[in-house]
Amino acid sequence: MNLKITLIQSELYWQNREANLAMFEEKIWQIQEETDIIILPEMFTTGFSMEAEKLAEPMNLTTFKWMQQMAAQKKAVIMGSYIVKENGNYFNRLLWVQPDGEFDYYDKRHLFRMADEHLTYTAGEKKIIKEWKGWKIMPLICYDLRFPVWARSQNLEYDLGIYVANWPAPRVNAWTTLLQARAIENVAYVAGVNRVGEDENGMSYVGESAVNDFKGNPLFFNHKEEVIQTVTLDWEALQKFRQKFPAQLDADEFTIAAAIPERVL
Repeated sequence: MNLKITLIQSELYWQNREANLAMFEEKIWQIQEETDIIILPEMFTTGFSMEAEKLAEPMNLTTFKWMQQMAAQKKAVIMGSYIVKENGNYFNRLLWVQPDGEFDYYDKRHLFRMADEHLTYTAGEKKIIKEWKGWKIMPLICYDLRFPVWARSQNLEYDLGIYVANWPAPRVNAWTTLLQARAIENVAYVAGVNRVGEDENGMSYVGESAVNDFKGNPLFFNHKEEVIQTVTLDWEALQKFRQKFPAQLDADEFTIAAAIPERVL
């Protein structure tokens, strides 16, 4: 019942969907061992861009079909976010695509206003928790990491949290620290996949993709390099620790307001 997850930390071609899909396809085929989930960065087809009108694609088109194909061929879940247009709105949307073609999606709730993301994209309204190979998994996106209430695992509702990101170098200490914090406070494994390189806006990224165990201990960490890494998560160790240290029994109960502030246009 152990789970194998593969992180792909990579540079991205700026606003070039075809080049990024070709590049990630090559990297995915470099994964030699069996894996259960393959994780790509945030906006993996374009880089972190506010040019949604130019770059967005409808659901069920090129990137979606590519993810379905990759998932089927590798017999693993493929996940990552890209820019989607739906009902006249743009979303930073994370796709969870299974080998059998089934899929779900999560729209980024916390939009990075310091880059005016909230002026371009529509915020998501709900989390998703997926069950895969006996594990409960919650995917989130980048800036969501700074908001622990949204990520809070009430009554151990998930076993693994996954963050996909374009988290820049000047603030990477926060990324690394908060990934460990989310693991510790939720008594869950937490994985984060960030990009490397520099985008056309001059923003630098140093990766620091990581997998942390339920105590916040790093199982994998990489600074700056392009890397493809598979990590095995130990189910029995997680359950034993939860039984020994049942902090969830003392956790606060709460609900989150459903209202999302309107975008400023």
